[in-house]
Amino acid sequence: MTHHLSAVKKNVSLRETVAQALRAAVISGEMKPGEVYSAPMLGKRFGVSPTPVREAMLDLVKEGLVVSLPNKGFRVTEVSDIDLDEITALRLLIEPPTVAAVTPLIDAHGLERLRGMAAAIVDFAGAGDLIAYTEADRAFHIAILEYSGNRRLVSLISELRAHTRLLGLAPLAATGKLREMSVEHLDLVELMAAGKAAEAQALMTRHIGHVRGEWARP
Repeated sequence: MTHHLSAVKKNVSLRETVAQALRAAVISGEMKPGEVYSAPMLGKRFGVSPTPVREAMLDLVKEGLVVSLPNKGFRVTEVSDIDLDEITALRLLIEPPTVAAVTPLIDAHGLERLRGMAAAIVDFAGAGDLIAYTEADRAFHIAILEYSGNRRLVSLISELRAHTRLLGLAPLAATGKLREMSVEHLDLVELMAAGKAAEAQALMTRHIGHVRGEWARP
């Protein structure tokens, strides 16, 4: 299955919109580790000029996701198995207990919002849109963690997620298994809605485990 960067809307936050899509493309493996990409080439895929793409890529350089190569473009950095093990270990220490802690804090309006976000993740997985899937997944997890009121926690998890590589998403999407697995997001919301904090924590633990399982295998 061939995937392409989705066109982005031209608005005042174009640079950040492009940067978010690029991060998702790097994480999902749409932009492959070790390969070099030019701003004009990526601009054509986005349907925008090279300038916002170049600016967004410079943001990714600061984050360590890509390396700038003078007169050539940007090379996607590679992440080792050790890196992924360390990232996953940290996420397992932080996210599952945080989910349990915030479960009683989410009101009906918040739960409905999370249901919508979870449903979008399932839809994107079914459509094989890995960039939209990865960004929707990030937004969902961050939305839950924000109920903790801990800005440093949210920032740390955002950074850890950005350095994850999920090269197994494409083959899973092609077989339909990614959509099946993405239903876990809906299940998580229903557990939180029922006030089942311990069960929600256990599900989040299994969910993050996919990062070093099926999702990481190219």
